Amino acid sequence: MLRKVQPKVWWMALSILVILVVSWGLVRKGKSENEPKMVNGKMVSNLDPAPLEKPDAETALKIAKIEEIFQRKRRAGFNGNVLVVQKGKLLYQNSFGFAHMKEKDSLTSESRFQLASLSKPFTAVAVLKLIQEGRVNLDDSVQRFFPDFPYHGVKVDMLLSHRSGLPNYIYSFDDSVRHGKKYPDNLDILDWYAKVKPTPTPYNRPGRSFNYCNTNYCVLAAIVEKVTGEPFGTFLNTEILTPLGMTNTFLVTDTTAKAIVGRTAGHQYGRRLEKDYYDDVVGDKGLYSTTGDIYRFYNGLTQGLVIDKKLLDEAFKPRSFERAGIRNYGYGFRMHTKEDNTPRFIYHGGWWKGYNTMLWIAPEDDAVIIVLGNTYNRSTYDLKELLQVMHGSGAIADIEKEI
Repeated sequence: MLRKVQPKVWWMALSILVILVVSWGLVRKGKSENEPKMVNGKMVSNLDPAPLEKPDAETALKIAKIEEIFQRKRRAGFNGNVLVVQKGKLLYQNSFGFAHMKEKDSLTSESRFQLASLSKPFTAVAVLKLIQEGRVNLDDSVQRFFPDFPYHGVKVDMLLSHRSGLPNYIYSFDDSVRHGKKYPDNLDILDWYAKVKPTPTPYNRPGRSFNYCNTNYCVLAAIVEKVTGEPFGTFLNTEILTPLGMTNTFLVTDTTAKAIVGRTAGHQYGRRLEKDYYDDVVGDKGLYSTTGDIYRFYNGLTQGLVIDKKLLDEAFKPRSFERAGIRNYGYGFRMHTKEDNTPRFIYHGGWWKGYNTMLWIAPEDDAVIIVLGNTYNRSTYDLKELLQVMHGSGAIADIEKEI
């Protein structure tokens, strides 16, 4: 004869069973987040920096000095987020100030900043991925994709390295050309170039010399759209952002609730800057992201998860030789070079409507500095003191003040 189970005992047994099931689910969830995942044919465990546990005295002093530097920057008006990683370990991460000055809503590590020209490395990598797939060639002319483009002799590699000689679209068109389109996109800019007589004397002849110009990356983003048949943001998301787990990175043209949440506003002289006429032109700018996502981008690149090492080396190869000095430009990346013309530091900054941004990489000791600001303040670019802490004063004696 079966013994009757008391209701109290039955409920206790059921409660224990529920707890065990939930606990096992949480364990599996935690494991699934950290288990290796397949990214473009390669197994990856984690692209985030590892936490620094029990730093030694030297490292603790380094962290304290970094904190002191950014506290001084804060007192001087810096408003933004910082991430410093060395040898894969998180040295320093902090947020200073507000996402929106008027609302006084504090920044967090998840706050999204307009990257401005720091968007260019993403555009360059998108194009290099198409080159790797054989869909675009470095020596393709713009006319292959846009037959009506009026500047001849401009090739993809010239666009990537700012050697095209093209005039800057931001200053190229008067009101009569812009009539009827409040916020143009990349294809509008290409259409305007086709319809308007080119300036009598371009800034440079194609391939003659380096001349940093936003038009180059506007055209590159348009080429990506033409080749893939989809919006630039869709290609970025499918081929770069999603595979690398960059869930906080979106183009300015993405107006979904998921893309807008966490966005900061750009400010200058205490005033919020409203939408600019050229805000929807992307590739040269336009990405919103976080310090953490940018580190994932760097980490994914160096692990060969987006493009292979050979192409990445091409991106990091100096391609501006007209002026003597250590500063140079590759495909979407700036650099300081050594005597043998190899990159000592790789970086890119940005400025657009109140936003100041900087990604700084020291390959030799695997150090990464990411600084994102949303209130115009040039101290964002002044990393000399920080580099002295990271690498020692002797190691950067020849480094000039940035930008």
